[in-house]
Amino acid sequence: MAEVLLFHHVQGQTPGVLAFAEELRAVGHTVHTPDLFNGRTFATIPEGMDYAFNQLGFQTMMDRGKAAADALPQQLVYAGFSMGVMPAQLLTQTRPGARGALFYHSCAPVAEFGTWPEDVPVQIHSMDRDPYFVDEGDIDAAKELLAGPTSGELFLYPGDEHLFADSSLAAYNPELAALLMNRTLAFLQQV
Repeated sequence: MAEVLLFHHVQGQTPGVLAFAEELRAVGHTVHTPDLFNGRTFATIPEGMDYAFNQLGFQTMMDRGKAAADALPQQLVYAGFSMGVMPAQLLTQTRPGARGALFYHSCAPVAEFGTWPEDVPVQIHSMDRDPYFVDEGDIDAAKELLAGPTSGELFLYPGDEHLFADSSLAAYNPELAALLMNRTLAFLQQV
């Protein structure tokens, strides 16, 4: 079984993020879900973005992500939803011992955090018309990452919703979220 450090998205640690973690725990994985926003959640993505980037600050959020990993073993799978991919990707690329990476709805250019570690597999999931993923360049970053020496997969689901795997949000798509979960579980069985 894998040990996973899972970071929430910009709307905060919602019940849907916690339910996702519980699904992973139900099959035997250990999942850590740090709250980078100290209990704050937001009704919309723009409200969460304003808090994360204008009030809390990007560096503070990244520092909290790194601090969450400090007390944990190095042999982790790093996972994140949307904004949570940023600390997950930073830790995957800079903290020794990463076993794998799961990026939901986001991907940064590899050069943002250095180089991709050798033999660390990745799965990236998004809808094929998600404006945050497609229009903001994340899809290009994902394709660039997968064109390198790492093993990995990019899964594009039909639709234009952003956080479709969070069961507590209006964007939730049960059928596609179940497929995403099945692919996640298969990945975790292999790392």
